[in-house]
Amino acid sequence: MTARTLKDVAFVEGVRTPFGKAGAKGQFAETRADDLVVKVIRELLRRHPELPPERIDEVAVAAATQTGDQGLTIGRTSALLAGLPRSVPGFAIDRMCAGAMTAVTTVASGIAVGAYDVAIAGGVEHMGHHPMGDGADPNPRFVADRLVDPSALNMGATAENLHDRWPSLAKQRADAFAAASQHKYAAALAAGKITPDLVPVATRSTEQGWGLATTDELPRPDTTAEGIADLRTPFRPHGRVTAGNASPLTDGATGCLLASVDTAAELGHPELMGTGPIPATEKALARAGLGLDDIGLIEINEAFAVQVLAFTDHFGLADDDPRLNPYGGAIAVGHPLASSGVRLMIQLAREFAERPDVRYGLTTMCVGLGMGGSVIWENPQYTGAGAADPAADMTTGTAADATRHAAASATVTTEGEAA
Repeated sequence: MTARTLKDVAFVEGVRTPFGKAGAKGQFAETRADDLVVKVIRELLRRHPELPPERIDEVAVAAATQTGDQGLTIGRTSALLAGLPRSVPGFAIDRMCAGAMTAVTTVASGIAVGAYDVAIAGGVEHMGHHPMGDGADPNPRFVADRLVDPSALNMGATAENLHDRWPSLAKQRADAFAAASQHKYAAALAAGKITPDLVPVATRSTEQGWGLATTDELPRPDTTAEGIADLRTPFRPHGRVTAGNASPLTDGATGCLLASVDTAAELGHPELMGTGPIPATEKALARAGLGLDDIGLIEINEAFAVQVLAFTDHFGLADDDPRLNPYGGAIAVGHPLASSGVRLMIQLAREFAERPDVRYGLTTMCVGLGMGGSVIWENPQYTGAGAADPAADMTTGTAADATRHAAASATVTTEGEAA
């Protein structure tokens, strides 16, 4: 048998809906989850008229709660609802918070070996319709046989455990990090670095009629560490995790277009930047033959501030390292579970376009039931002009559409961690 040559894979572009507040008062309270995915797919096609819809080989959509308007093999149903040809297949995928990240790495692997040329991958979570764990019936043996720590079934309890395990991760540090995330997001929004990746969504309210969601609903730009210091600690009496230093419950969808580099060039995509918490990153770095000093930009999911701080302490990073979430993160914008992995990639793509001095970037996140996922990306716009200086000005440069090559990815399990 002739050996196959693996293809390079390009992240052509990613888009997302605005993220909304979960619950009856949120902007997507009466909007279906699958319709959010439909808007994302249609926007990707609208932005890429050079791509014939029949050239799409697969649609992979993640959801952590696959029931109701997030069920029925949502990758296939959303593709049909978006108007893709019936010949385009689709599937649903679940790796809890890393669902969309896994959707990307799964179809990227298919492209690399020649099974696909073009694919769409993303995720959705309507936490207002489907609260986390809704309808789940965990086998009692998980706890009885000590297969997982009991706290692994509760994200907030896991975050409290991190504070217990590392006393240096004080609540004051978590509150300060959370406030900084809000401020970085507000600065990025004001600088025009968030809105270009959003697709407006028509909304309906029985009380208020029709509307148009064009902005994220959850950021609190006036947040201060002092202002959130005394918030209630819902996961433990006198605890340290609060609504102020955790990501809010969120509704939203993300999606991205992936293609082999050859196909992307054939279709004339405008800009090609080529195409996985602590142990996942170490594993991915080892696979890529890199160290964290080689990483010029880091997008880490802020499920809870303390989880990010555990990452920074392990790798010897300052809490305010400028490589870390330069546009803010989930504490500000929200964390719609399975869709968040692609949001990290969308933001890294835009940051890559602004930073040709940066060669490698990292997207990483904690995952439920003790897992973690990381993807290391290479920026083909890297000019080699100087080292990747993390203190360089991040406010300049054009926000061009961008694609990237995945240098390495990893998903691992870690004892007692879930997010």
